[in-house]
Amino acid sequence: MSVEFPFLDTDLSLDERIHDLISRLTLEEKVSMMMHDSPAIERLGIPAYNWWNECLHGVARAGRATVFPQAIGMAATFNEELIFQVSSAIADEGRAMFHAAVALDIRERYSGITYWTPNINIFRDPRWGRGMETYGEDPYLTSRMGIAFVKGLQGDHPRYLKTAACGKHYVVHSGPEGLRHEFNAIARKKDMHETYFPAFKALVQEANVEAIMCAYNRTNDEPCCGSKLLVQDILREQWGFQGHVVSDCWAIRDLHEGHKVTATPQESAAMALKSGINLNCGSIYNPYLAEAVEQGLVEEKEVDESLAVLLRTRFRLGLFDPEENNPYASVSTDVINCDRHRDLAREVAQKSVVLLKNNGVLPLAKETKSLFVLGPNANNVEVLIGNYYGVSGKMVTILEGLAAKVAPGCMIQYKKGFLLDRPNVNPIDWTSSDAKKADVSIVVMGISPLIEGEEGEAIASPHKGDRLDYNLPESQIEFLRLMREENDKPIVVVITGGSPMNLKEVHEIADAVVLAWYPGEEGGNAVADVVFGDVNPSGRLPVTFPESIDQLPPFEDYSMIGRTYRYMTQKPMYPFGYGLSYTSFIYENLRLSKDQLASGEPVEMEFVVKNTGELSGEEVVQLYLTLPDKGYQNPLYTLQGIKRVALNPGEGQQIKFTLSPVQMESVTMDGSRVIEEGEYAITIGGSSPGERSVELGMPGFLSAKFRVVGG
Repeated sequence: MSVEFPFLDTDLSLDERIHDLISRLTLEEKVSMMMHDSPAIERLGIPAYNWWNECLHGVARAGRATVFPQAIGMAATFNEELIFQVSSAIADEGRAMFHAAVALDIRERYSGITYWTPNINIFRDPRWGRGMETYGEDPYLTSRMGIAFVKGLQGDHPRYLKTAACGKHYVVHSGPEGLRHEFNAIARKKDMHETYFPAFKALVQEANVEAIMCAYNRTNDEPCCGSKLLVQDILREQWGFQGHVVSDCWAIRDLHEGHKVTATPQESAAMALKSGINLNCGSIYNPYLAEAVEQGLVEEKEVDESLAVLLRTRFRLGLFDPEENNPYASVSTDVINCDRHRDLAREVAQKSVVLLKNNGVLPLAKETKSLFVLGPNANNVEVLIGNYYGVSGKMVTILEGLAAKVAPGCMIQYKKGFLLDRPNVNPIDWTSSDAKKADVSIVVMGISPLIEGEEGEAIASPHKGDRLDYNLPESQIEFLRLMREENDKPIVVVITGGSPMNLKEVHEIADAVVLAWYPGEEGGNAVADVVFGDVNPSGRLPVTFPESIDQLPPFEDYSMIGRTYRYMTQKPMYPFGYGLSYTSFIYENLRLSKDQLASGEPVEMEFVVKNTGELSGEEVVQLYLTLPDKGYQNPLYTLQGIKRVALNPGEGQQIKFTLSPVQMESVTMDGSRVIEEGEYAITIGGSSPGERSVELGMPGFLSAKFRVVGG
């Protein structure tokens, strides 16, 4: 690249360099640089760059990379520090892969270092096929996981970004998939500010996320990629966002084709630009934005202003600087799927596994004499990788993990037994009777990314990725019934999937139920580690499992009333935050710093968590707050603190939490925030509060109240 242009002079300020570059571009060149597949501008020595890349749980679609557990599984760890380690590793691999691709002159889609990750939408309804991409149903947990992921991706260098992260999809986007190019999400102002906005605001203000992706849908009548209110007024002016906004792919086309709020592509390009969309993933800005300028719909200076915002990202990534200036440019390709990253993937998978039921059969002894593994997901790579995945040369299926764990001489067999999503074509069943002879049967069942996922990826879904039938396929349940008939041997069920499903009959039939999610390339080893007791399970549900869809409002209803643990009054099958252990914990000696405080004061608390069992284990401590009822329809409970604690048998640890004034705010019906006078309730335990948590054997909860005066 030539050094004759001032925009290449690293001694100049960033603004000076950007201004110089824009001044040298024609209108058509400016518009071309605002496309996701920005072409080379050879006369200025600027190479092509493709902005479109993904790294939801590892560098995706770009070659060999470490495949970490799917995002919903990472959320089940409730562990910010661990998620930061994951995204830091992903960014290292991404940097190494990018520079290796450039050396080969590969500048295609998925070869860049601008990652459209994380997905911080709220998993408000289990029918949504893309819920697996999220961090679950809770705004607080989603915010903490998202902040950690963004910080790891972007690094902490004062001048350069390691990679650029992107929070998506702004905003409310959460199904149905088949209507995403045209639906209008009507949400109350209270729900917007209490549920749908907080994670995006947190990523902007606490993680300095570099990009935000606007969603396909309309929100409260305005297309998200054509909303001055959402992008300019709230995102930029109220929250102070300084990065760029990218459209979801072909979402600007939806302005005239799906939402029909414009009549022509030129009008759509003008609306998006004026709304603050800097980067077009799709095919509208080029050529229609230049034509919009010619038609007088926008001015060229508006194009310049928008492009200037976008170019800051390319400069901050060091794409116009000598590589020797950028510390991230020297990351070695040796990091790609290295042993350290594989170990990290295994640790995350171990900590994501949720033990839903155990009548004492787990952990299994490695000296078990005979083991029968069954089910279509036992030897299925699809259920390791989820969606938006990379590939690895060392995928460990659940069958392989179990087989590697048993002692020599153990009789271990495997048969598929039944099909994943439909009845067996051949009705002859030799499998269930053979399995009953084994000391233990492990049935690996559930769902896969062929059944749930994004609009066009879940090729076995009749609803474009959504799961409108909450039940498991009947063929799976029928096989489990056959396994139980006249069989008093233990049956362990391992469930794969990225969303809640009806496990009521599975829970009744099985002796133990293990939820593995989509656990990544080391998933088989991690599941075996838990099943055989080398690791004590400590995952927690980041989403409520209803008993049935009848407990929920309609899918297209975007009000939070009746949804998630925060507003659901009916008893779920499995509550948010729930997960069993092989040991036991108690909570005791809760003390508050004050039982009465002025509005604007924090309150501190401390208590003891003790391991009263016979095995070492990790407890996920959860703090919930209930606000005074002032007619705002406040949540029943809301998560406001999490902490993982590792304890040996008999060991106790003192835990401290501080509730800030911001955490005590009620969101009113008009979306404003107030700290009300009145009584506030704190609940602390290893799960969300409620009758069902107690029924399922969670440790006793601690509770206390304090009063705020002068609100």
